[in-house]
Amino acid sequence: MEMAAQSIEGGFADPVFNAQTVFRAVMDAMARPGSVQPLPAFARPPVPLSATAGAVALALCDNDTPLWLDPALQASAAIRSWLGFHTGAPLANTPADAHFALIATPAEMMALDGFSQGTQDYPDRSTTLILLVRDLVSGAPLLLEGPGIETSATIAPAQMPRHFVEQWKQNIKRFPRGVDIILATAEGVACLPRTTRIKTMEA
Repeated sequence: MEMAAQSIEGGFADPVFNAQTVFRAVMDAMARPGSVQPLPAFARPPVPLSATAGAVALALCDNDTPLWLDPALQASAAIRSWLGFHTGAPLANTPADAHFALIATPAEMMALDGFSQGTQDYPDRSTTLILLVRDLVSGAPLLLEGPGIETSATIAPAQMPRHFVEQWKQNIKRFPRGVDIILATAEGVACLPRTTRIKTMEA
């Protein structure tokens, strides 16, 4: 019974309004890479899925969007049933089958090219990665340039993979194919669309 209650509780109190608010925040963050769009704690998913990442999943995923969970999330029956109940999204068998991927431990994440890259004709069929990060200030600083950024922007997401910048350079080269990333923190969301160039800031 407790598992059933856990999977039903903690969804959007006002599904239409909450989903629209989250969707708008994600779109604004995609349009202005590196900016942080605040998000109220609309969702209360089971741990270790964060409130922000849970809300993003509820707003973006549905029964047509296969969802891949990293091992830390896949191990939780409560999270699998919560996402299934509130989104209807089927779980993808492999990262390459996923429209969305929820990553609780980005530092241990597989390489970006293991996820769906889309095709030249349908680049939107690539995977959007939702990364749970502790904050956007305590990691290695990343200098962002590209569409939606006036000159440059800087974020320093915590817990990122070690060779992330090198992987991202390869991601850019695959354009129009390639993955997009949503960084979910307790404060809100920031995005790295595939058009954004990233440089490390050498001291």
